[in-house]
Amino acid sequence: MGLAELSLIALAVAVVVGIVRNVNVGPLSLAIALVIGYYIGGVKIKDLIAGYPVNVFLMLAGITYLFAIANINGTLVKLTNYAVKAVRGNVAMLPIILFILAFVLSSLGPGAITICALMAAPCMLLASQTKIPAFLMAVMVANGTQAGNMSPIAVAGVIVKGLADKLNLPDWSFILWMNSLVYFFAIGIGAYLLFGGLKLWRRSGAMDASAVMKVEVEPFNRQQYLTLAGIAALVIGVIFFKVDIGFFGFLIGTVLILLGAADEEKAFKAMPWGAIMMVTGVTVLINLMSKIGGMALFADIMAKQSTPFTVTLVAGFWSGLISAYASTIGVILPAFVPMAPDLLAKIGGTDLLGLLSSIILCGHVTDVSPLSTLGAIFIANATEDQDRKKLFRNLLIWGIAMTPIGAVVCWFLFTVLGIL
Repeated sequence: MGLAELSLIALAVAVVVGIVRNVNVGPLSLAIALVIGYYIGGVKIKDLIAGYPVNVFLMLAGITYLFAIANINGTLVKLTNYAVKAVRGNVAMLPIILFILAFVLSSLGPGAITICALMAAPCMLLASQTKIPAFLMAVMVANGTQAGNMSPIAVAGVIVKGLADKLNLPDWSFILWMNSLVYFFAIGIGAYLLFGGLKLWRRSGAMDASAVMKVEVEPFNRQQYLTLAGIAALVIGVIFFKVDIGFFGFLIGTVLILLGAADEEKAFKAMPWGAIMMVTGVTVLINLMSKIGGMALFADIMAKQSTPFTVTLVAGFWSGLISAYASTIGVILPAFVPMAPDLLAKIGGTDLLGLLSSIILCGHVTDVSPLSTLGAIFIANATEDQDRKKLFRNLLIWGIAMTPIGAVVCWFLFTVLGIL
């Protein structure tokens, strides 16, 4: 068995062990890279270290530092409460408003997991009070956060941009973000129509409206106004002045700390260090695989199953299937995005943007499964009157079904219709 085959098996082992033993796949990937690269393959340690994505680390750390501040001082929670108040008692609009709110907040930078963690408890409580199906609420809010995941300043968008830069690809950040919005909006509307949204319009809502209107929203305080100004500065700087998001995130975060907007120690503790380690650790293993032929071998396997007309379908299916059991940010993006150009080169295809869109979106759409973080967050925050076993079953069925359905939707949008 050659190094290429061994590295491909090693990646699969890392994913499986990470799932079965519930350990962080990042440090595990670093350990595997050391064994296969240095002890078996003779790769020098300095070459392994060179594969560590310092730019991705700085981007992730900077953006999560800023939004850890916004989280611990209550800014993001208060934004959520104001949006809920805006529905003015129209319960049927509540899941749609929350989808839009989740999209906006996720697009601002924190990403799906952080926003789901912030919104799950109040949203599930509102679902209980207004008799909105728990499953419908969970799917709408989670898909809203997913729609914003590819924002140029959101975590997943930052990761893909870093990977694309290493491949010398064009800056498709805005297009990928809009593709994500269209895709998840279509998925969200389908869920709304199928799982109880229409019934909400036909229902008398006097008691439901009262529950919504009882949501109390306090005015923003000085710390939160400063944080909102900092987030606005980050958005303007990234979009209009092309500042480095990682360094700029640290700059704004430091200014906020000096102005007393939050406690620095709490901000550092609130940062998702495990997720950062996961993404950067897997990237080292992926970089090693690229050098010793492992990713080319994986591309060969997928190429044998694909044609230029079906490659988005095949790649999307595999991306969704693996993502249902592994991290999209930690495994799918670092493994599949760098492989996409090689895959197209092998089958003679040219639609790289469509292929990347399918890989990214199909990797995200299954994350509402209870086996993934997003689904688990909503189950954990279900109220006493919401059947957790039923919610688990429904979310599991949804996650499994989205593997083929998500791939077909991507294939139809990006290959058949050619929407980019």
